[in-house]
Amino acid sequence: MNYRHHYHAGNAGDVLKHAILARILLHLKGKDSAFRYMDTHAGIGLYDLRREETQRTGEVERGLGLFLKATFSAAETDLFQPYMAALKAYNAIAGTHYPGSPMVAKHALRPQDKMSLSEKHPEDADTLTQRFRDDRQVTLVPSDGWAALKAWLPPPERRGMVLIDPPFEEEDDREKMLDAIKLLTRKWATGTLALWYPIKGQREADRFASYAQSIGVPKTLRIELNLDAMGDPTRMNGSGLIIINPPWKLAEEAKLMLPALARSMRGTGRTRWMVEWLVGES
Repeated sequence: MNYRHHYHAGNAGDVLKHAILARILLHLKGKDSAFRYMDTHAGIGLYDLRREETQRTGEVERGLGLFLKATFSAAETDLFQPYMAALKAYNAIAGTHYPGSPMVAKHALRPQDKMSLSEKHPEDADTLTQRFRDDRQVTLVPSDGWAALKAWLPPPERRGMVLIDPPFEEEDDREKMLDAIKLLTRKWATGTLALWYPIKGQREADRFASYAQSIGVPKTLRIELNLDAMGDPTRMNGSGLIIINPPWKLAEEAKLMLPALARSMRGTGRTRWMVEWLVGES
């Protein structure tokens, strides 16, 4: 349990993950009926960008900092608007705090919607509990996210999404993510599942995508953004999302968003982005 997201808050992986998350939540709000957002590895929700840990790595400057300085077309600006709204709500643009996925989701919730969060790290779970202590929309489980997911599905609202973003400290985290795909299709076939993963080497990312493809779930989408050359396998050179049951039009939206993100946060190597269907509709 050594991973703490304070060192990485606002990095390029966060920008990709949360920009796409904000789009998914916007699509869920397209219907009046309630939905539930579920987060298996929630962290503390809101990160102070002025902390020494965050400043030390410089990742926020190479991620969020570059994104905020970029110029986008009207169409791109519209696609990033839900994410930008969350950033403004929590003073990320002023450089003080960065909203993690729970706060991006919280900003999107309507009065009828609910949120379930799980966090295993004791200190982070305590911080998260205090953050949402009086919030009746939020249920917090201070335990293992994989176990929580089994208890959550299917949610009473029948509509919604799950975000799985583990710290990747355990060797079997990717295997558990693939098991989550099978669990979703068995217990909640209509739900949306987003699996975020870091990319150190392309071969490892391709292998993970191949395993997800082999499960054969209809409407399995792969999104990846690599900003640096793959010469150093010890560092995160990019990140990706495997999305099961993405909202209609998300793939087409991502095809506009990914090149815009690549342009805005260009790294030291050859920038590469990908939006592809691993499995199409049945």
